[in-house]
Amino acid sequence: MNLMTQELLAKFSKVGRQGNNPDPLVIAKFFNPCGRQTWLATEYDPQERMFFGYVSLFNTEHENEFGYFSLEDLLVLRIKPFGLAIERDLYFDPAPLSVVKKRETIY
Repeated sequence: MNLMTQELLAKFSKVGRQGNNPDPLVIAKFFNPCGRQTWLATEYDPQERMFFGYVSLFNTEHENEFGYFSLEDLLVLRIKPFGLAIERDLYFDPAPLSVVKKRETIY
């Protein structure tokens, strides 16, 4: 699966940095097809190939956080024992983080 497309890059470029926004717009959702791990990308730096966003790797709000994650890490990550790759939600509609967390049942 292509995790980064030209269309997606254009959306990230249009929104730009959202550091001062208390409820940033989530542009893309990446997920583990066999688990609950989710990466909600609010920013992307094409030079560094780094995202910034809300990372939900566990089942409680206290273990999830905002942070940076790289496109390379998402591309090489394989889920054992199945060998599946991280996927991008092709039907994801950009929305504020507060809306996405409720809609997607993300802590």
